[in-house]
Amino acid sequence: MSGGTKDVTIALSGQPNVGKSTVFNALTGLDQHVGNWPGKTVEQKIGYMNLPDGRVAEIVDLPGTYSLTANSPEEEIARDYIVRGKPDVIVAVTNAAALERGLYLVGELLQLSGSVILALNMMDVAQEERITIEPEVLQAALRIPVVPMVARRKEGTNDLSVAIQNVLDSPPKSPNKPEMTPETQAVIEEFLDYAGEYLPPEYPRDWAALKILEGDRVFLRHLEKHMPPDLWRRTNESLIAHEDMSLKIASCRYEWVNRMVRAAVIRPIHGQMSTTRQLDKYATHPILGPVILLLVMGVIFWVTYTLGAPLQDLLDQYLVQVPSAWLATHGTALPPWLLNLLVDGVIGGAGLVITFAPILFIFFFAMGVLEDVGYMARGAFAVDRFMHRLGLHGKSFMPLFLGFGCNVPAVMGTRIIESRRARLLTLLLVPLVPCSARMVVLNFMTIIFFGSAAPFVTWGLVGVNLIALAISGYLINKIVFKGHRTAFIMELPLYHTPDWQSLALRAWQRLMIFVKQAGTIIFLAAILIWALSYFPSGEIEKSYLAVLGHFMAPLGHLMGLDWKMLVALFASFIAKENSIATMGVLYGAGGEGSLAQVLAHTLAPAGALAFLVTQMLFIPCVATVAAMYQELENKLWLLFDIVFLSLLAFGTGILVYQTALLLGVGI
Repeated sequence: MSGGTKDVTIALSGQPNVGKSTVFNALTGLDQHVGNWPGKTVEQKIGYMNLPDGRVAEIVDLPGTYSLTANSPEEEIARDYIVRGKPDVIVAVTNAAALERGLYLVGELLQLSGSVILALNMMDVAQEERITIEPEVLQAALRIPVVPMVARRKEGTNDLSVAIQNVLDSPPKSPNKPEMTPETQAVIEEFLDYAGEYLPPEYPRDWAALKILEGDRVFLRHLEKHMPPDLWRRTNESLIAHEDMSLKIASCRYEWVNRMVRAAVIRPIHGQMSTTRQLDKYATHPILGPVILLLVMGVIFWVTYTLGAPLQDLLDQYLVQVPSAWLATHGTALPPWLLNLLVDGVIGGAGLVITFAPILFIFFFAMGVLEDVGYMARGAFAVDRFMHRLGLHGKSFMPLFLGFGCNVPAVMGTRIIESRRARLLTLLLVPLVPCSARMVVLNFMTIIFFGSAAPFVTWGLVGVNLIALAISGYLINKIVFKGHRTAFIMELPLYHTPDWQSLALRAWQRLMIFVKQAGTIIFLAAILIWALSYFPSGEIEKSYLAVLGHFMAPLGHLMGLDWKMLVALFASFIAKENSIATMGVLYGAGGEGSLAQVLAHTLAPAGALAFLVTQMLFIPCVATVAAMYQELENKLWLLFDIVFLSLLAFGTGILVYQTALLLGVGI
């Protein structure tokens, strides 16, 4: 009924790794819409369900967040929706096996709204960890409904629906929420006396004052903007004088959490080691941890491309090659430019998007398994120290590693990185990971020019890319981000069995986001490249792309390349392996064997090496650029990356060729 009219709105809130998406899927089934929050790359999910009394409820799955202090886009979105969206009921989903961490967020929610339900998910995991929870006692202590659940088995889903309906009809009158100490309350009252009128009016005054004293950057910016300068200086001095207030406020909340837990939770006997602790002896070990991670990622890498590549080839055959061949045979009545547009622009552009689908789906599903099982956090922890030396983040390793197969899923995979700065830096560096398409060009040309030394040249050029990635990450972080290092604070969730249906649904939803959004950009870019290669004469040798090649000929001369090789390099923007096809057209070769012979007589080994170095470091293909455009909040970063990679690629190519000239090697 997603096109119908909602009667009430329910917000799902909770920390990461508590099964919130599984609860969302259990309530809404397939009746849901997935996109991004306006102006953000943070995922937005909205679904619908029928309550027992027939009312239609819109379910809004808020981003996972540990608190309601605006330290990240997720936290800002979650709290703004709760305050401004005014949902009728808030369902706080918690991990029953880690109740203390979940209740901290519940305490903040209760200070904003009384219509809160505690969904006590993963009761089976708590049982496996020998933790006993008494939901009735916890409900009596909190004075709000508490619903025990195992969402992946849909246990408790009906009880949650009934609880939602009951709260809509009769909201809890006096929930037990955290209270501040008299000392803290006095500071709040003093602050409100002189600054209260300048607080954002849509937020409760006491709650907004708490956030100011906790150092919330959004509220502080608001005060600085709206307060008279003298009053702002006084406020700033007062905040400095009470800089320990954030700890005191947190202490009040944790004391409240401890009281709730003491009332309703029985821990295992001291000395018993849980399954999670036993596994973590190896997964988080400083030496074994990275080794295990490499093995896990190697398996995922193998599965993704072993299963995905044949499916991609199959789609390429039936969605690109067969239609193109049919048009070539039966479309002779069409004007040549239109036939060429349909084959190279429309089919090639749209087909390029669709053929990526199997690899992307398998990647999203595999990453979802690691995340849901609880291993993702361990993998990031295992390599965080090494990645920080490069100016990166622990979680950056996973998408970068997948980039060896294809940069597109690597770009999409950066969504697992919560830190905006770390995610941005990873996105900028993904194109430096040599993908399988670049390896095709590399293998083809190294055999022609370097014979038995080809494997060593290949590995050397891959090494150049990895060194360039490390140095670039260090320099961009040092110069552009001023050496900022993101603190890597991550909860290590308990290991648990994933919900396979939810994983498949989530992978499919993310795939559709890519196809719908990036597909449009790829389609338009492919048509643009086709137009440049076809017009004005219908021959690539006389096209605008060739004009560009002649214009860039002096640059090619510095690398020992003619204009045709430069055009082949620029043509790789459509797809990296397109360089070989473009060489075949421009050099008039009839096949790979004859092309190899032509290249061997046309190009010196030093020029070939310069070309390969430039190709390996050059801007990524249009599919990767489209994915980056989709993922980057500030699109100017894409322009920065293209300029940076172009300078790096051509600068290194020139350096390689000129060094060879000086040494008299391979000329």
